[in-house]
Amino acid sequence: MLWFQGHRIQVARFSFELLLRNLSTSKTALPVLTLFTKDPCLLCDEAKEVIKPYKNRFILQEVDITLPENSAWYERYKFDIPVFHLNGQFLMMHRVNISKLEKQLQKLEQQGAGD
Repeated sequence: MLWFQGHRIQVARFSFELLLRNLSTSKTALPVLTLFTKDPCLLCDEAKEVIKPYKNRFILQEVDITLPENSAWYERYKFDIPVFHLNGQFLMMHRVNISKLEKQLQKLEQQGAGD
């Protein structure tokens, strides 16, 4: 039984490494949409619902600004969440601007298609 568990871990590790390799070599890497949030945040929950139809076009990364390691983000955005960055660049705050999100996603997709 112990051998089987170890073998299963090796298979899982291999599968994960293969997935990472495929993602890193893909020419159409998805952009990262970062949501600066805290818990609870009703506006953030609402914003996540609004962006759901676009979820296949980006990777959503959530940053809890109340965590000690995110204190710089807390000082910057404590009165403004939800705040969104797209690929590390400020995109929008307070409410989701769908037209702005759509425009920036299209721009990135066109750049990716041109590679």
